[in-house]
Amino acid sequence: MLWACELKPRSWWTENLNLVRICVELLHTLSVWLTDTRCPHYFVNNCNLLDNSLNVGSVTSKLMSMDEEYLSTWLINHYIGQSAQLCPFDISRLFDDVSTSEKLQKAVSEIVRWRLNTSLYDMLRAVDFAELIIPSVASQFCLTAHSCCYWVNELTKIDKGFFVYFSAFVLLNVSLEVSRNGFNDNLKDVIATTLGHNCNVLCPRKTELNTPELVELLQKSAVEHLTTYRQLVVREFGSVANVMIVTTDFEALYAYKHGDYQRCLQLSTQNVHTLLYTCHALSVPTLPEFTQLMDDDIVSLTALPLFINPDCREDTRYAAITQLTLSLYLMTQCQLNLGHSMVGMLDYIKVSQRKHLREHTLDHLTLKLIERKVLRTTLH
Repeated sequence: MLWACELKPRSWWTENLNLVRICVELLHTLSVWLTDTRCPHYFVNNCNLLDNSLNVGSVTSKLMSMDEEYLSTWLINHYIGQSAQLCPFDISRLFDDVSTSEKLQKAVSEIVRWRLNTSLYDMLRAVDFAELIIPSVASQFCLTAHSCCYWVNELTKIDKGFFVYFSAFVLLNVSLEVSRNGFNDNLKDVIATTLGHNCNVLCPRKTELNTPELVELLQKSAVEHLTTYRQLVVREFGSVANVMIVTTDFEALYAYKHGDYQRCLQLSTQNVHTLLYTCHALSVPTLPEFTQLMDDDIVSLTALPLFINPDCREDTRYAAITQLTLSLYLMTQCQLNLGHSMVGMLDYIKVSQRKHLREHTLDHLTLKLIERKVLRTTLH
């Protein structure tokens, strides 16, 4: 195989791709090498791995007799058929009868379709995990132009969407620093390194803006980046079965923070209806960079697990709240502020509580808080 990778042109492997054809040709090549008692060591020069003491007659004839039909049958019986048992029953049972090429083609196609979909779901879970890890790790260090350059280069190699997500985190990080210590040249360099020419939207105006205005501008830009990132995720994973991803969770959060309850209620209600019966929901980090977009109740709840067990700070399960729970919270708060009816909210809460695992502490705390708010309003 190693010699074939070096000696065969790229086109031999990729054009008219056929695994069985490639394997048959490689096995025939091995047969010739066995016949000639010639198998050069790939790493050691002038070293032949075969000698004349090896009786290869029956082996070489067996290898040469293998054709595509033989190897295809072997592959079906010893690999594909067994792999099918890992699939859902409605797919695996198709291999009970593959007596015709049409039936075999259908069975294999169903395996491929199922695996492509599950592979995409596995990747989505990895992306969800990365959304928590990236800000969690980055927040442990003081961001500089040099460190941001490194983050941007490495994340872009993995996925360009992660660059957009990291840019949003940087904007939120700078916003937090500005609100605490004011704007300085280091923060300007951090933004310039991360956003490139796009930083002109922010940096030239810093002398014209007071601190609250600059913080507002940074947060607004961060939310725009986060919304763009969500749209990229939907574009890539929107076809995953039984999974729904909303793109306006940060937009709703921003609307609520600025008192636009009608807009927030509209977005949150849509998000709840979309997410309520999906099998997987993305999360929103609850690190300080993100909690500056949230109200005091949520911020207080994020602190409770840390008071009880400081080690929770290192566990991503405690460092996030799902899109569904956050949308339910915003929906409840907006209805309270607007004086709307709470009919149906308890049903939404019960469904959501059943969906979350026991260790999702923040989700359960938030849902319990929502439930109490709704019950208190109903009783009054």
